[in-house]
Amino acid sequence: MDEFALIRRYFHHRQGEDVVLGPGDDAALLSPPAGEQLVMTLDTSVAGRHFPEDMPAADIGYRCLAVNLSDLAAMGATPRWFLLSLTLPEADPDWLRDFSAGLFELADQAGISLVGGDVTRGPLNVAIQATGSVLPGRALRRDGAQPGQTLAVTGVPGQGGLGLRHWRAGVRDSQSARHFARPRPALEWGAALAGRAGAALDVSDGLLQDLGHILSASGDLGAELVLADLPVNDELAALEAEDRWALQLSGGDDYGLLFTWPAGVAVPAGARAIGRVTDGPGVRLHYPDGRVSDAEPGGWRHFG
Repeated sequence: MDEFALIRRYFHHRQGEDVVLGPGDDAALLSPPAGEQLVMTLDTSVAGRHFPEDMPAADIGYRCLAVNLSDLAAMGATPRWFLLSLTLPEADPDWLRDFSAGLFELADQAGISLVGGDVTRGPLNVAIQATGSVLPGRALRRDGAQPGQTLAVTGVPGQGGLGLRHWRAGVRDSQSARHFARPRPALEWGAALAGRAGAALDVSDGLLQDLGHILSASGDLGAELVLADLPVNDELAALEAEDRWALQLSGGDDYGLLFTWPAGVAVPAGARAIGRVTDGPGVRLHYPDGRVSDAEPGGWRHFG
């Protein structure tokens, strides 16, 4: 099957009214929402580095799109369109059927349309460029934190790291392993926080590392984190405290949102306050037994 037949068979899918011309031509024709700004993101996922090589194809399709949608959520954007560049060792019909099923399952949930892309032969990797839109002045950014603001999270930091640990151990049916395979992008949270939160991003590379991005972008600020306030699931709660905190602070693949909120104002229901932004540089960890220590850098490294 050649590239064009493959695209027609597996990647033609229903599209929104804002798609004038989708896959099949040299490029797509799109109608951006009037008066809105476009938000664009691109991620490449490589087999064996960003997802396990034995992960089912449907989960790979779902997960690779989820990573991009999470970036749109972190900006408070509404998903619109995405492009797919797929590199395959071979054109396996069963794999392609399952991959596209997982991909479009999430695409339909999020209301985003596949409008073009490319398929070629080589080691398995998936690159997706996603575009969303947001009203001017409402985009969530990393550089809006201020001293005294509350730090808060959605989701459960550490669940992705524990899920990867379970996956490597052959445990595929745990809550955390299912989250690792199919993380749910926080699109509803992004929409709810747009124009309201001070700063925000998605927790993809580890809570501490991603918090560092906010603090650096906002003017080399600092933070205090209260470890007892970090939300947990039952599987994280069953771990020894030091092991749990290591996962929660430095594990990646969580895809909840980390955001700052006005001091003295209750964070939205469903989110959890975990600390505050401070003037001085560095992150201080507050332990349940009263200890306080400086946080050591940690998190996902794309090279190394």
